[in-house]
Amino acid sequence: MKKVGFFRSIQLKFIIIYILLLLVAIQVIGSFFTTELENNLVTTFEDSIASRVELLSYNLEQAFNRERDEENPDQPSLKEEVQSIVSEVDTQDISSLQVVDNQSRVMATNDYNSRDEINKKTTRGIIQRTLTTNSTEHSNNVRDNDRFYVLAHPIVDEKNRDIVLGVIYLEASLEPVYDQLMSINEIFFQGSILAITVSAFIGILVARTITKPIIEMRRQAQKMARGDFTQKVNVYGWDEIGHLAETFNDLNNQLKHSYATIEEERRKLSSVLSNMSDGVIATDNSGAITLMNEPAGRLIGHNPDDVMGSYLLDILHLEDKMVDITELHNSGSMIIDFGENDEDFIIRSNFSTVLDEEGEITGFITVISDVTEQEKVEAERREFVSNVSHELRTPLTTMRSYVEALNDGAWEDKEIAPKFLGVVHNETERMIRMVNDLLQLSKMDAKEYPLHKERVEFVSYYHQIIDRFEMQTPKGIHLQRELPNGSYYVWMDKDKMTQVLDNIITNAIKYSPEGGTIKLKTEYKRHQLLISIQDEGMGIAYDKLEKIFERFYRADKARTRKLGGTGLGLAIAKELVEAHHGQIWATSKEGKGTTVYFTLPLMNQKRRGA
Repeated sequence: MKKVGFFRSIQLKFIIIYILLLLVAIQVIGSFFTTELENNLVTTFEDSIASRVELLSYNLEQAFNRERDEENPDQPSLKEEVQSIVSEVDTQDISSLQVVDNQSRVMATNDYNSRDEINKKTTRGIIQRTLTTNSTEHSNNVRDNDRFYVLAHPIVDEKNRDIVLGVIYLEASLEPVYDQLMSINEIFFQGSILAITVSAFIGILVARTITKPIIEMRRQAQKMARGDFTQKVNVYGWDEIGHLAETFNDLNNQLKHSYATIEEERRKLSSVLSNMSDGVIATDNSGAITLMNEPAGRLIGHNPDDVMGSYLLDILHLEDKMVDITELHNSGSMIIDFGENDEDFIIRSNFSTVLDEEGEITGFITVISDVTEQEKVEAERREFVSNVSHELRTPLTTMRSYVEALNDGAWEDKEIAPKFLGVVHNETERMIRMVNDLLQLSKMDAKEYPLHKERVEFVSYYHQIIDRFEMQTPKGIHLQRELPNGSYYVWMDKDKMTQVLDNIITNAIKYSPEGGTIKLKTEYKRHQLLISIQDEGMGIAYDKLEKIFERFYRADKARTRKLGGTGLGLAIAKELVEAHHGQIWATSKEGKGTTVYFTLPLMNQKRRGA
């Protein structure tokens, strides 16, 4: 996982939020403090001016109301006394001070630059309003970027306070007040910068205390994603983050237990899928393969890792049979032919659906198995039943025809009746032989046909078999022996081996032409005997040679039926030879005859000595 940079981290966000909150607080406090401080300083300044004006007003009222003797030269005039009072006023804050009589004439001023205005009328509106309303007027004005305070205070008669004798007019600069306010703001700003710096440092510490457990939980979450549940998150306190860390540790324990359970189930499932003989293919709801075990890969001839994401219908060669994957679960089971180059390979596929809690299809499970042998067995069973039915129908049909003829009166004909009864007898014998052969094959298939083996010297035994056939062989057929000298012992069931040789030699005699020779040969081949019976008959085509050991197969059906064959002799011989741990096969050329070979293992020295 990519590491989170500092400028994108929650720690920086905590610091920024903390500083922004502090800035907002400082801004609100600063605005309120500056406004209130300004109002307070201005009010204090105005109160100071007002108190001084009150004193000045009292002195001027005394001067205006004092009775004067005009003939006394030592007594100052009103203007002189007013000027004297005005001159004594402290001009530290008051930049301009004038006394105006009720005729709007300037009587005195403390500004030497404005002495030419004495005895002149003034037109200032604030003075006129004060003279008219007998009330104090004041305002804050700005001139040449300088702020100053203007005040007009009435001078009234002591006896009649409604009579205005004059007006005190003054202008006081407010710049010292605002300079003081600026100095205080600068101090406040410096204090704010210091507070922000300290708060930022504290914010970093606080943010680290908050983010450190979160960073640890993130690292632990990354380890948990990799399957490592051994670590724990440190709990630094019992606040909300501490509770979160404790809950995270509980989650780690639960996930560890769940992961172990899931891993155990996964291993079980993997072991089951790997060791089961059937193939399993899992897909999503679209039919894309998400899981395939090794048996399935071997059955369909694809590496399971290479087909991940492939479409199931394409892999199973069903794209022409089905258009939609959702049709699979309706089919239930399906036989698919994977055979190539004349090789049979048949697979049975069973389909089922995977449903979620709401009953929606989330995927499909396909189980495939190799049923080639089963299908072959089933086909052979069907063919066997068909052949048995066919073989029995022919003699039964023949017998019914002759019996019906006898019932119709042929039994009274002394020449025809014996012939008909002879045919019925032959067909009956043929069916008995067929049923006996079928019972024998059935017992061998069910392993209910025990062999009674004994120690037999094969060459002398073989001579006895050939001697018996020479006595029964039709004239013109010659049996040629090519048997070795010496003793060769075989552990075998004499009756069963006699049946094998009888079936093979009988077939050779049946298919040999008149005057033909049948070669009966035995050879020693590496701890076993190779026995061969060669005739000079019509031979068998190469593509049909392997079929002569199948049940009910006849190379020449017409001739075999005519001679009473059941088509089971070589099949029985094959079963009996293999029961003696030997092998049987045949070679043939059309028109030149057929040779049947089979092998029998020789007894070892120890067993022979015993």
